[in-house]
Parts: sequence; structure tokens; C-alpha cells
Amino acid sequence: MNAKFLVVFLAGYSLAAGGDSEFDHVVKAIETHYGTKRTHIPFMGLASFAVKVAHPAGTSELKLAVFEDLKTLGDRDQTELDEFMRSLSTRDLRPIIRVRSRRQDEATYIFAGDFGKSARLLVATFQPSEATVVELKVDINTLLSWINHPDDAGRSWRVSDGR
Repeated sequence: MNAKFLVVFLAGYSLAAGGDSEFDHVVKAIETHYGTKRTHIPFMGLASFAVKVAHPAGTSELKLAVFEDLKTLGDRDQTELDEFMRSLSTRDLRPIIRVRSRRQDEATYIFAGDFGKSARLLVATFQPSEATVVELKVDINTLLSWINHPDDAGRSWRVSDGR
């Protein structure tokens, strides 16, 4: 009897929690669309935990997915890729930047959402045979500082002291 209650409770909780995150939604869509699976990254769980605890550069969450052996994008596939990425927009995560390099056959998409004390950024980059998706939850003041002083952004990857 207790096992049945636990199963019903956990199923209800997962539905109430809203299901997959935007990151998981994007990763699953890429896996389905390109018929591939993300590459396992050793110790990624440990790195994510360290970010949650240490908050380097005001970052409190880090998720990373790397895909290898994708089909070559090519010029005619760039429009299809733009449409595909635009379709991944959700109520909570909106596309804000798209950059394409025809010469190097690369594309980068930046989505943002959850503006309050923190912002959620999702960056997806596509190269001829691979893709990378990174999601960060970053302190809004740190993000604004990066935007206002982009030359200092790389130097801010140290443990945040709250300033």
C-alpha cells in the first residue's frame, strides 16, 4: 500500500513541477531532429554541483550538452536550422541573438529568460559536425556588468564575493 502511494505521489509531483526544463527540451529536440545522442562528459555532475555551491562569476547553475557526428549544415540547411531553433522558444525562454558564419558554416543562438534576481541564458552553437548547448543561471547584476564591460567578462570567472 505504501509503495502505491509513493508512486502516485511522485508521479503527481513530477507533473506539478512542470516536467522538463528548457535545457532538456532543447537537448531532446536536437537528439530527435538530428538522430543523435549527446556525448557523455565525465564529472559533469560534479562540475554542476561545484557551480551550485561556489557561484563562480555569479553563476548558480550550469548545464552542458555536446553532440558529435551531426550532418553538415551547409547554406541551405541554415534556414532550416533557424526555423528549428526558433521553434524551441518557450514562454520562459526567448531567442535574443542569432549569429551565422557562412564562411565557417557555424551558427550560434542565445536564448534568455527568468529575469528577476537572476537570468537564465541558453547558448546553442552549431558547427559542421557538432553542436554544444550550455545553460547558465546567472546573477542579473553580474550579467549587466558583463554587458556594460565585455572586456572584463572573462576576468570575472572567480568565486563571487557578492560585490
